[in-house]
Amino acid sequence: MKKLTPLFLIFLIFSCQNSAQNNIKQNAFINAKPVEVKLQNGKAKAYFSSGCFWCVEAIYESVNGVSEVINGYSGGHTNNPTYEASNTGRTGHAESVEVIYDPKIVSFSTLVDVYFGSQNPTQVNGQGPDHGTQYRSIIFYQNEEQKKIIEAKKTALSKKLNAEVAAEIYPFQKFWKAEDYHQNYEKLHPENRYIQGVSIPRLNKFKAKFPELLKDMP
Repeated sequence: MKKLTPLFLIFLIFSCQNSAQNNIKQNAFINAKPVEVKLQNGKAKAYFSSGCFWCVEAIYESVNGVSEVINGYSGGHTNNPTYEASNTGRTGHAESVEVIYDPKIVSFSTLVDVYFGSQNPTQVNGQGPDHGTQYRSIIFYQNEEQKKIIEAKKTALSKKLNAEVAAEIYPFQKFWKAEDYHQNYEKLHPENRYIQGVSIPRLNKFKAKFPELLKDMP
């Protein structure tokens, strides 16, 4: 067995300490008191992580009562995360969406149904071809009522599938808007191979499953 060099031992110790510190920060985030976002002009906001945010953005924008969806990052312990940083898996963040909706038209409960109905609920740390903690499934709650809704639906789905549902349930803390080039990506880049091969098929599958939730299209 080869002996470890002093330099490698120092690196190993530093890496372990850094990982432990990140775990402590992440646990503090998970156990924090949720932040509730106030209504603005009668519109509410909800936050979800379910794989690539390009896909999730397109799905929620097709739902009646949703006025806008913004791509970004949430669920982590660092400030001002970037696409490159979140992809390392070290920031704790997952690709997320901010769903701006009219609660008089579509409820938070229905948005959770959209969430579970538009993903592979048992896939851990990813959706489809996208793998890693930055693609993990998270539903964020802003108050105890939302938390109960999420937990009830997750439990019911787990029983129905007779399998563990992968979605984590986090108290909402902060949403960081992603870089401009990530916004409205499917609409602006329909020729992209990923959009054609992954995002559009996922969107069409959702539309076929929930036609009653879709916006009226001209």
